Amino acid sequence: MSPEEIVEYWLDEVGPKGWYGGGEALDNQIRDRYMGMWQEATEGAFGLWLIRPRGVLAYLILTDQFPRNMFRDDPRAFATDASARAAAKGAIDHGWDLRWPEPGRQFFYLPLMHSENLTEQDRCVRLVADRMPVGKANTLVHARAHREVIRRFGRFPYRNKALGRTDTQAEAAFMTAGGYGAILRELSESGAA
Repeated sequence: MSPEEIVEYWLDEVGPKGWYGGGEALDNQIRDRYMGMWQEATEGAFGLWLIRPRGVLAYLILTDQFPRNMFRDDPRAFATDASARAAAKGAIDHGWDLRWPEPGRQFFYLPLMHSENLTEQDRCVRLVADRMPVGKANTLVHARAHREVIRRFGRFPYRNKALGRTDTQAEAAFMTAGGYGAILRELSESGAA
């Protein structure tokens, strides 16, 4: 399968409704079509994709987006995050993200939004604010909410179970109080969103 096929599938066939609505049928479809390729990526395949913008975007979809669908509540959902972040940073440094119209451009920034590193979270917020003029509002709200979770906890508490991590008392209280949704509401009410 080519990078072009992955990009067309994700941007055109699945589209925003599937990106944010998803569901079991989509998860199964992605697993059936792309599990083998994702496994190859975990073994270092597809490095040549990283030398051109379309290839990088396909790699980011394969290593950052697809595992979140294929492996819900499973540590494999995050297994290729470091590879996706490295690819995203290289592409951004080359300005390749700016070659993509919105909303596809966001997939260059989401590996940073998924990071448990505050510096990368800050960079994501700046990139979305500066480089997504059309779709900035909604994406920026989520970028800021992800950053706020990392500011408070240094990690995403909602990943703890899948990753075999023990919740702190503060994390358990956060999850009981609504978790990520509560952060979104809080930022909206404070005007920070």
